Amino acid sequence: MLLSSFTNGIATGSLYALIALGPSLIYGVMRVLDIANAAGLTLGAYVGLEVWQATNSLALGLLAGIIAAAIFGLVLQRLLYRPILNRGPLIPLIASIGVFIAMEEVFRLVFGPYPRAFPARVPLPTLHVGGAVVTGVQLLILIVGFVTLAGTWFTLRHTRLGLLWRATSQDAPIAQAMGVNTRRVISSIFVIGYALAAVSGILLSINYNTVTPTMGDIPAYKMLAIIVLGGLGNPLGTIAAALLIGLVETFVVAYAGFVLPRDAIAFIALIVILLLRPQGLLPAESARS
Repeated sequence: MLLSSFTNGIATGSLYALIALGPSLIYGVMRVLDIANAAGLTLGAYVGLEVWQATNSLALGLLAGIIAAAIFGLVLQRLLYRPILNRGPLIPLIASIGVFIAMEEVFRLVFGPYPRAFPARVPLPTLHVGGAVVTGVQLLILIVGFVTLAGTWFTLRHTRLGLLWRATSQDAPIAQAMGVNTRRVISSIFVIGYALAAVSGILLSINYNTVTPTMGDIPAYKMLAIIVLGGLGNPLGTIAAALLIGLVETFVVAYAGFVLPRDAIAFIALIVILLLRPQGLLPAESARS
C-alpha cells in the first residue's frame, strides 16, 4: 500500500506540475497570474478528443490540442495582455478570470454542456512493481511529466532561451536595452505555457475518461496554490510543490480516508507550509540567478 500510494502520488504530482508549470513561467516573466491558462487546458482536451475521434490516433489528437492551445495563448497574449500589462497586476488578473469564465461558456455552446468520454487506449503496459499497480495512463503521465520537467530544468539552466527568460524576468527594460527582444521572449513563454496546459488537459481527460466545459475549474485554483507554495515565479519550486501536493493528497486519502475533500488538502498543505516558510519552498530569486 505504501509503494502504491507513493507511485500514485508521484503520478498525480507530475500531472499537477504540468498544469501549474505554464502559469508559473508566465508569472515569472510578466508578474501576471494567468487564470485563463486553465481555459487552454480545456481547449486542448476538446480539440484532442475531436481529432482522436476522427483519426483514432492519440498522437495526432495530442499534437492538435497542443497547436490549438498554443495559438490561443499567443492570441491572448498579444490582444489582451500586451495592451494592459502596464496597468498593474490586478487588471490583467481580472481580465484573465473574465476570459476563463467566458471560455467555459464558449465550450458549453460549441461542444455541448454534458460530459464526454475520452476512452483513448494508451499503448503502454500495466506494470506490477512490488505489489503496486501502475496503469498505462499513469505510466504515460510519469513519462511525459519526467521528460517535460527535465526539459524545463535543462532549458532554464543550459540554453540561450532559458537565459533570455531569466534576463527578462529579472529586469525586462535592461534586457531590452541589451538587445533582447522581450516581446518575442514573452510570446514564447505563452506558447510553451499553453502547450503544457493542453498536454495536461489531454492526460487529465484520459485519466478520468471525461471532458467537460468546466474541467478547468479545479486546476485553476489548485495551480494557484502550487505556484504560491513553490515560490512565485519559480518553475523549479513549482515542480517541487506539485510533487509534494500530489504525495500529500494521495497519502492522506489512502491512510486517513476521505476525512476532507481531496481538493481541500492542497490548501491545508499550503497554509501549513507557508506558516513555516512564508517565501515558499524555493524563493523566486533562486530561479533568476
